[in-house]
Amino acid sequence: MKIKAYKKDAEYTYTLGVFETIELLKNKPELVWRVYIKSNSYKNSGLKIIAQICQEQHIELIESDHTIEKLSKKENCFAIAVIKKYQMTLQEGNHVVLVNPGDMGNMGTIMRTMLGFHYRNLAIIRPGVDIFDPRVLRSSMGAIFHLRVEYFDSFADYIERFPDHDIYPLMLKGAKNIHQVQKDPKRNHSLIFGNESSGLPDDYLDYGQSIFIPHSHQIDSLNLSMALGITLAHFSKDEFKDRTVL
Repeated sequence: MKIKAYKKDAEYTYTLGVFETIELLKNKPELVWRVYIKSNSYKNSGLKIIAQICQEQHIELIESDHTIEKLSKKENCFAIAVIKKYQMTLQEGNHVVLVNPGDMGNMGTIMRTMLGFHYRNLAIIRPGVDIFDPRVLRSSMGAIFHLRVEYFDSFADYIERFPDHDIYPLMLKGAKNIHQVQKDPKRNHSLIFGNESSGLPDDYLDYGQSIFIPHSHQIDSLNLSMALGITLAHFSKDEFKDRTVL
């Protein structure tokens, strides 16, 4: 099968780098069709790990500088794994909900941040960025292979699936300072974030407990991924408060 540059309607996608390829092979080896590596690069410790896993999992490993150069367009890419796209379904637990996210770099950063704070369920309200775009996979540094991500046509559809969650929309007009919010440890919660440029519409003020992150007047707002990181740190503080080392 000839691998072409990524298109949204393709049945496959691919990683662009050694680290994310290793994360893929460790977490979802059954979905990998084949792996391409640069020739004469076995001194790279990451490539040795890739070769070992491919041998153990009986995954085809091919040296092909041409394929890597064609797909990555970058000289520092040494490995590409081709993976069949797969469906995911959210499970009960604490969720992050993104309403119409559009930035691929932000999406990858959000996935890494979620994993760092033990949030493994991500709901995306359409329209939204294509999570299988190789640029998202690369910016997530493989975090996507640890998460469950599901698209919904509307926020109402999401609420219908998870009616018992405590809802916290993050909004500049939020009614409550995030530092004054105390979550119920016995209940699952959903943290709702809007588009990078427009945020959440005012009608989200009617859902659950809207919150805001206080900051100085020298800025008008926080970057989405920064706001998400602050919010996840606050809502997971009880889990990490006694941690003394990483």
